[in-house]
Amino acid sequence: MFVGLIADTHDRLPYIKRAVDRLNEEDVEAVLHAGDYIAPFVVKYFKPLKARMIGVFGNNDSMKRTLTETFSELGFSVNSYFRSLELDGRRFALTHGDEEELLRSLIDSGYYDVVVYGHTHKMETYMRGETLVVNPGEVCGYLTNKSTIAILNTETLEVRTVLLK
Repeated sequence: MFVGLIADTHDRLPYIKRAVDRLNEEDVEAVLHAGDYIAPFVVKYFKPLKARMIGVFGNNDSMKRTLTETFSELGFSVNSYFRSLELDGRRFALTHGDEEELLRSLIDSGYYDVVVYGHTHKMETYMRGETLVVNPGEVCGYLTNKSTIAILNTETLEVRTVLLK
């Protein structure tokens, strides 16, 4: 199974469109969003996404109840600051990453096969013991001047970073 990993879309609408288009091209079956959508007006830009999306809130998200409800109308599950889920037999932890103690605990616990986070806007992928840790970088490109997403193969745990043009 291929899973799209994204974070920090913020409200940069043309970049959200690029990310959604690329995720559709990659034919991912699920998308994990590590937060910072910003406001409910961005939700309609995710509507063309063919895969199901599961997300958490980030530290910059406002109107969380409206975000949850509006994403739910599209069939997407966006709520909370932490999600524990299973995809293709792999245990995932999804969080924004601004709560450093929580992030460290998730990574160090050894319980999860994959921990996905955002917040720093810096893409990185590494192993801590048997746990794969992935920050897909930022879709918005505000801090690094690079708009990125990641594609995860759940069978091999290989991660491919995609630079969006």
